[in-house]
Amino acid sequence: MKFNCNYQPYASNRNTHIAINGMVATSQPLAANAGLDMLKKGGNAVDAAIATAACLTVVEPTSNGIGGDAFALVWIKEDRKLYGLNGSGNAPKDLTAEAVKQKGYESMPKFGWTPVTVPGAPGAWAALSERFGKLPLSVVLEPAIRYASEGYPLTPTLGLNWEKGYNRFKAECNDSSFDEWYKTFIPNGVVPKVGDIVKLPNHAKALEEIGRTNAESFYRGALADRIDACSRKFGGFLKKEDLANYHAEWVEPISVNYKGYDICEIPPNGQGIVALMALNLLKKFDFKSRDDVQTFHRQFEAIKIAFADGKKYVTDPKYMDYTSRDLLSDAFADMRRLEMTEAAKDHQAGIPPSGGTVYLCTADSEGNMVSFIQSNYMGFGSGIVVEGTGIGLQNRGADFSLNPEDYNYLKGGKKTYHTIIPGFIMKNNEAVGPFGVMGGYMQPQGHLQVAMNLIDFNLNPQMALDAPRWQWMEGKKFVVEPSFPSYLVNALEALGHEMSIANSGGIFGRGEMIIADGKVLYGGTESRTDGSVACY
Repeated sequence: MKFNCNYQPYASNRNTHIAINGMVATSQPLAANAGLDMLKKGGNAVDAAIATAACLTVVEPTSNGIGGDAFALVWIKEDRKLYGLNGSGNAPKDLTAEAVKQKGYESMPKFGWTPVTVPGAPGAWAALSERFGKLPLSVVLEPAIRYASEGYPLTPTLGLNWEKGYNRFKAECNDSSFDEWYKTFIPNGVVPKVGDIVKLPNHAKALEEIGRTNAESFYRGALADRIDACSRKFGGFLKKEDLANYHAEWVEPISVNYKGYDICEIPPNGQGIVALMALNLLKKFDFKSRDDVQTFHRQFEAIKIAFADGKKYVTDPKYMDYTSRDLLSDAFADMRRLEMTEAAKDHQAGIPPSGGTVYLCTADSEGNMVSFIQSNYMGFGSGIVVEGTGIGLQNRGADFSLNPEDYNYLKGGKKTYHTIIPGFIMKNNEAVGPFGVMGGYMQPQGHLQVAMNLIDFNLNPQMALDAPRWQWMEGKKFVVEPSFPSYLVNALEALGHEMSIANSGGIFGRGEMIIADGKVLYGGTESRTDGSVACY
């Protein structure tokens, strides 16, 4: 992959990081260094990824937690193979559309026990550690345990998101089931500020238990008992039986070849296929310049078409009428590409021919690389913390539909359409590197933009992340960052796009990437948050 590390056309105070022995890139400096510690202890990229992920549950609880989900793409150099791990949990067996409606809801609620699904993150850590790790899970979790018990200071973005989470829960989450959240994250009734030291002692104990038992306690032991008891106390659907039946699932990654590079994602229930469908539409266009109205117009139309199809068809693959191969076929892309005219359009789903998140990436000196993403969804997630454990639970079930005609209709034991997606780039069956952009439905849009910045426009990793971003909202509505050129905004409006400019870059996702060139590693990190690359 060709790029110039000294070419910096977009505003940034950061250069691309370059190293040879190992690299960890994520949204929080303490977590990045936790991963680097594992590499220096003799661990590999997988150990570093688990350590970073676990540490992020402590030092960035505004976006993820022990009670969330996770996905990973793992390149093992010795095997010359990219492995996929789906660490998303399913709906509890008793969580059905009928049961939710009996509680008085017309659509899935966002907070409380009802949208809580089985957490997959601890199972994902254990599965990765058992299959590919060099160090015991108990050792890998040590940095996270230390920060949780001894404390750490709040960074600027973390402090901002902590206050946002508190304000949201204060307005919407006031019954007794949320008391443990306030006790855990708002000690003494005061919202922590930037620079304040935060301690999460119960969180530390839970991590110790997970490390000591390789996550068995979480699904089939003492921690599972505590989750079950708390759920029953407050009328939740999640039970110990649901936890006991859960195992993270190894899956085959899906990909499209985009101009000589294979862009890889986790298959559904993840939404990575949306990014791939959009790239499949765009691969036959020749883009001469990034900052050109036709470049953005075609990107806009492609992402709208891809989301129309993705939101229609993507759910638990057991319930999908069309496979990933159907949705990524050239025949389907050729048919959908005909809708990409010179004017902005609203797009409906086509019919295929028959046939609040954290992201991190790691690389080691052996050539192994990991793309890993983890989330509690919507910031702090459900607002539920299991009593006495510090375990904050996700609200991933909020994405289920209560309409029986929808593909993502809620059924007990089903997995929902999932927003979190890790990405990976390969060329000629060799690893180029992991990348990701976290942030709800921004994620496939971020993957599209970053991949094209690298491949079509030869930007270096840091510039590929720093380049001004856009986000499709609905219909013909797009929002762009304040640094997005005004002449392009005007030109896109002339084509029929409804454009607006955001007040800040906070809604445009947070990305990280590592690109390998032989033994040399090139890393970029997100300038829109407290991003950090740790390397040596």
